[in-house]
Amino acid sequence: MTEADRNKRNTTKLAELYPTFKARLMRVIQKLEASGLRPRIQDAWRSPQDQLNAFNTGHSKLKFGFHNVTGADGVSKESLAVDMLDDDHPLNSALPYLLQLAAAAEANGLATGIRWGLPVDMRTAIDNAIAAKNWTAPVKIGWDPTHVEPAGMTAAQAKTGARPA
Repeated sequence: MTEADRNKRNTTKLAELYPTFKARLMRVIQKLEASGLRPRIQDAWRSPQDQLNAFNTGHSKLKFGFHNVTGADGVSKESLAVDMLDDDHPLNSALPYLLQLAAAAEANGLATGIRWGLPVDMRTAIDNAIAAKNWTAPVKIGWDPTHVEPAGMTAAQAKTGARPA
């Protein structure tokens, strides 16, 4: 994707986010870009039908997730999740990108799926790599490393109206 197209896509997808999540995610994008990376928001808000399809095809473990969040009106898109790919390698994001995405997200009160499905020792190895800024550490990656969401909150809480401050 050209740089102009990537920026346009990111701007369009950022408009689908809850304001405080959007502000945090913009800082993540800026940090990654300052490191020479090209983050691209692939998905932000997702319709309930698209979420159900993701669940039914094994791409999500939730029938309602952070991607499905709407405003109090039940219509306006206020997603609390994105899938942020490495635009240079959209089908297979490289380890340095995934570790830097996780580090930038965590520095902004967000979490990624980089540790999902991993045992404690493998999650600890990721923690150590991020702490050392060793972007090429030989670590295993969880099942959804490009997914970004608020830290410390559940999708069930979001469904009942909770939002990150």
